[in-house]
Amino acid sequence: MLVELLVENFAVADRVRVRFGPGFNVLTGETGSGKSLIVDSLALLFGGRAAAEAVRSGAEKARISGIFEVPKSAELRALLDEAGVELEEGELILEREVLANGKSRAFAGAKPVTAGLLRGLAPFLGDLHGQHDQQRLFEPDEQRKLLDEFAGLEERVELARRVYREWQSVESEREELAQREQEILRQRDLWIFQKKEIEAADLRPGEDEALEQELKVLANVLKLREQSAAAAEALEGEGGARDALRTALKSLAELQRIDDSLAATVASLREAEVLVEEAAREVARYGDRLEADPGRLQTVEARLGEIDKLRRKYGHTVAEILAFFDEVRANLSRAEESGERRLELEKAAQKRKQEFATLAAELTEKRCKAARQLEKRIESELKDLNMERSRFVVAREEAAWGPTGADRIEFLISTNLGEEPRPLTKVASGGELSRVALALKVALTTKERKLEARTLVFDEVDAGIGGSAAEQVAKKLKRLAGGNQLICVTHLAQIAAFGEHHFYVEKREAKGRTHSAVEELDSPARVKEVGRMLGGQSLTPEALKYAEQLIAMGA
Repeated sequence: MLVELLVENFAVADRVRVRFGPGFNVLTGETGSGKSLIVDSLALLFGGRAAAEAVRSGAEKARISGIFEVPKSAELRALLDEAGVELEEGELILEREVLANGKSRAFAGAKPVTAGLLRGLAPFLGDLHGQHDQQRLFEPDEQRKLLDEFAGLEERVELARRVYREWQSVESEREELAQREQEILRQRDLWIFQKKEIEAADLRPGEDEALEQELKVLANVLKLREQSAAAAEALEGEGGARDALRTALKSLAELQRIDDSLAATVASLREAEVLVEEAAREVARYGDRLEADPGRLQTVEARLGEIDKLRRKYGHTVAEILAFFDEVRANLSRAEESGERRLELEKAAQKRKQEFATLAAELTEKRCKAARQLEKRIESELKDLNMERSRFVVAREEAAWGPTGADRIEFLISTNLGEEPRPLTKVASGGELSRVALALKVALTTKERKLEARTLVFDEVDAGIGGSAAEQVAKKLKRLAGGNQLICVTHLAQIAAFGEHHFYVEKREAKGRTHSAVEELDSPARVKEVGRMLGGQSLTPEALKYAEQLIAMGA
């Protein structure tokens, strides 16, 4: 239940605070006084779209705050706990701020939250029903939703929606795989050829680099032998490096006998002598190994030619060729696996399709059964609303499979005896449609699967209604208020008279600005307001007397 609503700098309201009571609350006022202010404010608290135009001219931001008594709902508590929102003595405070630049902020229990959370909380707290909702009654999908709500099928529909999405996801993967398989089949023979060609070469990592180095040596044997012989002669030939070192060591040894400070130098030269001798032996061995081998040269050149052939196709180096080989093997492996995956997907698709078919058939059966019950309930409600000759039909046509099943639901009505039921858009007048909308609301709220008490807001649901029908609408609303809190914006005296809490909305001027004000009326003021609604601005004794009678009737 909505306990209190605070509106600041919203539309023409600078600051309005309203405390609502349980049961039937009515709001009345002159045309254009801003009666829909309350409805628009609640729409924002329930996660509706915010617009910069809603901010009062000259203000930095608009602020809406509502205090709600929270129903005992485990699902609602779970939502609040997940968001980390705490209650205060069983009450929940929702706030919405709209900045002048159009941005908005939302709060629940003083904690910043998303507008999406407010939309999630809304079904547990209240329900807004205005003329826009009446237009939604023309939409088959909305009519299907109402039938499902009446039948209590929301969870089954959600399950069907999930299975349908899974089925479509599998089908989509099947299509993608089929397209890939076509490409795979075109490429498979090529991959097999490439794999065999590379396997036949029996490549080893780094082989190309080793062969190229060997080729350099084989192609330059004579030059290498000449240079190695020259190096050996320079190291150990007569007058070479070894002889020079020995001569130097002999002289330094004599000097060391006199001055031992040259010991380190002598030691270094002895090490150098050893190194030169070792280098000379290594150069000699290198030269001995160098032999012209035309056969080996031909073999290396042939092997490099084979590798070059592969390098032109698959990579600049043996490492790149082997990497390409791994990729080809992976492609062939995926090609083999795709067939297995296709069979898996076919089984999964068939399973999901069968599951959905079962759910769709179940939904169809339950909808048909609920449709007959809803027809009787609506016709009964319409009879109470002075539409006793009306015939209401919930028509069902088979439709293509979709997320919600295989049914197309359409509400038909005949308001005159002997006429065939036709779609609401082609038959119902504004007043009749308002009564049909109210009948649906009553049927959905008071059905056996009764919902927790909530705040139900009706914005001029009495549009186009007058005379005796208005009184019946008032009685229907009063009965609906027995288990819920009702907030009703009305222009009919007959409905206002049935209210348990009557609020008057008017525009006032102060300091050159216009602003809306909401005032709860006491008994005398209420009689005057109902009298005004009956007779206009001129309050006659007859209008006041009739107003008293209406209020007494609605008490």
